[in-house]
Amino acid sequence: MRDHGAAFLARTTPCHKVQNTLRLLAACRTKALGGQVTRCCQCGDVEYRYHSCGDRHCPACGGLKRARWLEKRRAEQLPVPYFHLVFTLPHELSALALGNRAALYDLLMATAWQTLAQLGADPKHLGAQLGAIAVLHTWGQQLEHHAHVHMIVPGGGIALDGSKWIASRPRFLLPVKVLGKLFRGKFLAELRQLHVTGKLSFAGSTAPLVAPRAFEAFLSRLYAKDWNVYAKEPFAGPDTMLKYLTGYTHRVALSNDRLSAYDGQYVRLSYKDYADGCRRKELRLSAAELLRRFCLHIVPTGFVRVRHYGILTNRDHGKRLAKCRELLQATVPVPPLLVRPPSASGDVEAPARTEKAPARVSGMPPGPPTVVAAAPTAPASVSPATLPTACPKCGGLVREWLWTKERPRGREWQEVELWNTA
Repeated sequence: MRDHGAAFLARTTPCHKVQNTLRLLAACRTKALGGQVTRCCQCGDVEYRYHSCGDRHCPACGGLKRARWLEKRRAEQLPVPYFHLVFTLPHELSALALGNRAALYDLLMATAWQTLAQLGADPKHLGAQLGAIAVLHTWGQQLEHHAHVHMIVPGGGIALDGSKWIASRPRFLLPVKVLGKLFRGKFLAELRQLHVTGKLSFAGSTAPLVAPRAFEAFLSRLYAKDWNVYAKEPFAGPDTMLKYLTGYTHRVALSNDRLSAYDGQYVRLSYKDYADGCRRKELRLSAAELLRRFCLHIVPTGFVRVRHYGILTNRDHGKRLAKCRELLQATVPVPPLLVRPPSASGDVEAPARTEKAPARVSGMPPGPPTVVAAAPTAPASVSPATLPTACPKCGGLVREWLWTKERPRGREWQEVELWNTA
């Protein structure tokens, strides 16, 4: 992003949301976002602490948020098996979805839950109020557009009259073929309504669909397809489910460990080929193409990717969970203390690197250093919570400030030069 981001933005001119996201990710943990640099007065070790971007699309941020989210879900878990369901949109809808991300992603999540809730409440199946945690994903292994929703569903629910807990079969929740047909019907009916009310945008390959007759023919082809709903066997236990779920909730389209090589122009991306027995392979892409594919998965501002439904909904969830535990005769689990993860996994202030330096670091503004003792008073621009307390090498408690800068905001942020930032 730092090497090719400026050229990519100049050539493609994407929307403001995409531009701002790429700028944030390029600046993450660099001096462009400000931070502090200190030196140990005992051994001379220099520690760099640059601000992280905190953007939800950043593969290096979000570790602390993920850990806190996990602890909340652990406190809410029920002593029942949990199923994993996946609702997927056909690839024919990809172009339309990319042109109407907020509307169609919201429709995808809403109709997936409505399908699950309606079939679960049917007395022919469970006859119970279900619950689910839904997570939107828009990518495949090669970063192509592949919109789908992962749903974690407890194996059972509260009877419609609220009198008892109705458990599902140990290895079966609901028939997936029926789920697929009902999901297809609900989604396409709502999609037709969006077209009738003029709430869809059409451009490029979807421009001909603005005509009602062409759109109806498009819907007919989609009705003729079998829509995929995938259901896995229950997890080994609630802890296994939570560990698996956190890999999806705060996951982004591209993680650092999948980038195996970069020569300045081309990137090698590792991926799992499900069509070939889940073998690990490598894909060679130009940097511009990798950025293009990454931008396909930037969701609109304010869009909620993780949603709770039914008996797991956030509204009055305390009362709902208490009712579930009462019917299950279960006790409230005691979550372990939250352990603050290492800052490199997504903390707000992370040490960028450690190295020896002369009396003043090159590029830093001149000025007398500030001595920092065991109980220091930091400069006004530095939060005391981020102040180092001991040297990681020698354990010294006295450090001096070499450089500090506040995080740029507003117009100041727009004027920051990000590309090729060291």
